[in-house]
Amino acid sequence: MATILKNLSDYDLNSVPNASGMKIAIAVAEWNYEITGALLKGAVDTLKKHGVWEKNISIKHVPGTFELTFAASAMMEYEEVDAIIVLGCVIQGETRHFDFICNGVTNGITNLNSQAEIPIIFGVLTTETQQQALDRAGGKHGNKGDEAAITAIKMIDLNDSYL
Repeated sequence: MATILKNLSDYDLNSVPNASGMKIAIAVAEWNYEITGALLKGAVDTLKKHGVWEKNISIKHVPGTFELTFAASAMMEYEEVDAIIVLGCVIQGETRHFDFICNGVTNGITNLNSQAEIPIIFGVLTTETQQQALDRAGGKHGNKGDEAAITAIKMIDLNDSYL
């Protein structure tokens, strides 16, 4: 969680396993693309920094955050990857739409994780304002995409320890 006490892009380099050979799929929402595009860049740059080959990063775009669950499910079924990262951004508006989208994607990804043989990483921002989202997409609180990439690498390593 990004707060004044924690930056999303801060992590101990020594705690990150070597990611060469890992295959990772990313589903990214087009809605709020100024934000989600920055999350995607952060995730891809961080994956490559830790050894994931560009050819082993599969990226699919979906219209909005709600569609991330379907994309993750399809990737799980049709792509041979070690983890899936979903990236989206929902900003509070004047209606309850925010609540429905946030609950739907959170429950959807949680349900997929309980069935999956690979980790599905939740990289969705749920903020009250555009500025809060910008602050967490490469701004003063770091980049949630970086955090999602590191989480994917660590969870793949954990999963591999059981194989």
